[in-house]
Amino acid sequence: MTEVLQRWSSLFNGNALVYRYLQGELLDDAQLKVVEELADLWRQRLGDLSWFMRVLNEAVAREANAEDQCTGRFWEGRFKSQALLDEQALFACMAYVDLNPVRAKMAATPETSDHTSIKQRIDHLRQTSNQYREPSQPHALFPFVGSPRQPMPQGLPFKLADYLELLDWTGRSLYKDKRCVIDSRTPQMLTRLNIAAPNWLHSTQHFEDLFKTWAGTTTSIKAACRRMGYLRLPSVGMALAR
Repeated sequence: MTEVLQRWSSLFNGNALVYRYLQGELLDDAQLKVVEELADLWRQRLGDLSWFMRVLNEAVAREANAEDQCTGRFWEGRFKSQALLDEQALFACMAYVDLNPVRAKMAATPETSDHTSIKQRIDHLRQTSNQYREPSQPHALFPFVGSPRQPMPQGLPFKLADYLELLDWTGRSLYKDKRCVIDSRTPQMLTRLNIAAPNWLHSTQHFEDLFKTWAGTTTSIKAACRRMGYLRLPSVGMALAR
């Protein structure tokens, strides 16, 4: 209970009784009951993703509104939480996020798109490629560790070079109105994931619309339903093909 109270008080204004409790003061039974009830409530909120997003939204909105001299919510709608059930869903989601600035015409290429993990990976690659025999990866991001093997190091089970090729091909293929040569060859990663190119393009362009609670192949979604005891299978018409 003490740890919960300390964590909450480090983020928010605490309670007078909680402050006295943390200072080691003796409280009567009624006061201790209030402290315990607050600890139960704060424990629930500290583990609640919706509460975290609410607090994050408020802090960002206050700062943004002060800069823009306006009022209102920073994000128009609520966040969506989707479970990525397999590697196919993971990489489709990664590509969807990394290509957001290109899709919004805020950047011409992934390597020039600010505030994306792919730009951070490429910038780090450029900075270290001449310093080491084998370029390193940024410590703040989950690394690409290559094809599955034993023992398997912790990281994404593909090569960074394959993901860069995949992202470049996806970005050029999604936007038909741009003058570019679309490579007709399917990238190596798509072949290994066993995803049809048209299905992949549709998924990375409309990821949030296609997937609601779960994202993955039909096999992964059915397996998740069995584990969760669901009697009805959600729509799998837009699941990633396998």
